[in-house]
Amino acid sequence: MILPQTTATMRSMGRYRPPRQRGSTVITPEGEVALRAELHQLWKVERPVVTNAVHEAAKNGDRSENGDYIYGKRRLREIDSRVRFLNKRLDELDVVDRPPSDTSKVFFGANLVLEDEDGEEHKWRIVGPDEFDLSLGKLSVDSPMARALLGKSLDDEVDVKTPSGNHCYVITGIHYG
Repeated sequence: MILPQTTATMRSMGRYRPPRQRGSTVITPEGEVALRAELHQLWKVERPVVTNAVHEAAKNGDRSENGDYIYGKRRLREIDSRVRFLNKRLDELDVVDRPPSDTSKVFFGANLVLEDEDGEEHKWRIVGPDEFDLSLGKLSVDSPMARALLGKSLDDEVDVKTPSGNHCYVITGIHYG
């Protein structure tokens, strides 16, 4: 008798990954340009070079022990997978290229200055999930911190729950552009 696969059974199989929650479909104009540049780089520049390398490696005979061939085929699969993702994602994204009607509140695209409990200033920009980079001060609109900030005004206190505990911030600056 064959039993139906349960979630626990599928988890033990190794390759199963639970479906990820879909991110927001908003992006800044700069983020869209970066994704299109990555797509161009992969499809028009990198893929032809790797394809040529695989072709040359295939001429060398036994492919089972040919590292250049094996690595090249793996890299081609990675490139093709990323290109498929980028094409699909770019089709569904909404580019937000103008500020909201009420610029006194925090919305997507806002540049923020926050002051923490110790008086330190932190600068953030709320961007789409495809372009966030904490080291550059770009905070994903889907992050818990951004969700806590959305809709707030200047001088509002915001409590943010993080894995390291609760943090309190005061919004000391909001601007768009």
